[in-house]
Amino acid sequence: MNSSVEKLWGEELAWIKDNTIRKKTARVWEMALERSVLTADDLNKIPFTLLVGPDLKVTFMDHKRAVVHIAKASGEKINDMFHGELTCNMDVLISGAILCDVGKLLEYELDKNGKAIQGKYGKYVRHPFSGVALAEEAGLPPEIVHIIAAHAGEGDMIKRSTEAFVVHHADFMTFLPFKNGLK
Repeated sequence: MNSSVEKLWGEELAWIKDNTIRKKTARVWEMALERSVLTADDLNKIPFTLLVGPDLKVTFMDHKRAVVHIAKASGEKINDMFHGELTCNMDVLISGAILCDVGKLLEYELDKNGKAIQGKYGKYVRHPFSGVALAEEAGLPPEIVHIIAAHAGEGDMIKRSTEAFVVHHADFMTFLPFKNGLK
């Protein structure tokens, strides 16, 4: 794992017990950073969404870490409280949460003032699609690719797995209050 990915995701990647899934999850982030105009440092500066006003102080990585931590805690509660009748595969859940917005690294560009904007690629290919492509290229299993595909509005058209529901809700509960102005 390169140092940029380690700096961004070291703690959270360590939660993934399956070494192959952990390495492939890190590899997706490495590929995205290699192909993006954004650096790991940019991700700690740019706003997590372009759909809220320019004064948003919550960074991309603030939001991403919140989604991963909320998803992990939710998955643990599901596993603890539903007597095995509803379960979450924690490695799948954590990997999917770490990766659900990785496609934004290809969707965003920086303008001449260093402000994040939607680039040409992002106008045509939303981040769930580019994230799926990266995850497939890295060889991640379909249950993780599914979470990336289903985490945003595009997922409203398919049946979501339990892990995909958890990531979707962790993502939207930390996004919609900002978008709707009700924070």
